[in-house]
Amino acid sequence: MKIEEAIKTRKIEDPAIRTVINIDYTASWLSGIRNEILGPLDFTIQQFNILRILRGQYPNTVTVKFLIERMVDKNSNASRLVDKLYLKKLIDRNQCDKDRRQVDVKINEKGLEIIETLSTALESIRSNYENLTNEEFEQLSNLLDKLRG
Repeated sequence: MKIEEAIKTRKIEDPAIRTVINIDYTASWLSGIRNEILGPLDFTIQQFNILRILRGQYPNTVTVKFLIERMVDKNSNASRLVDKLYLKKLIDRNQCDKDRRQVDVKINEKGLEIIETLSTALESIRSNYENLTNEEFEQLSNLLDKLRG
């Protein structure tokens, strides 16, 4: 479906503006699909992102600053997300002995189990993307990288 049909507007003449609108619309569409899966499991995509980062660093600990640097959504409050994951007993955190302001974070066994469950659940949305080939996904990803410079 063309973006103009999706948002019920006339043809958008400027290709750059049309593309930006299309990216925003598509990002919202993708977010909605992910939220349908993660919401009932009481997780946000930002919490999922933190757990994925921690799984990638396991068994090492990382700082909240480390998480912020690697998060997809740079506007997320990583400290608050860490607190929520800690309350869910999915991560361990310790105050650094050398710098009391620094918190070291590590995913625990329960966190590793839940990230596996969440990853499997999110893989089910792949069927929403069957209209693109792997080569087209690669091309789209490269174009988005190029757009960001």
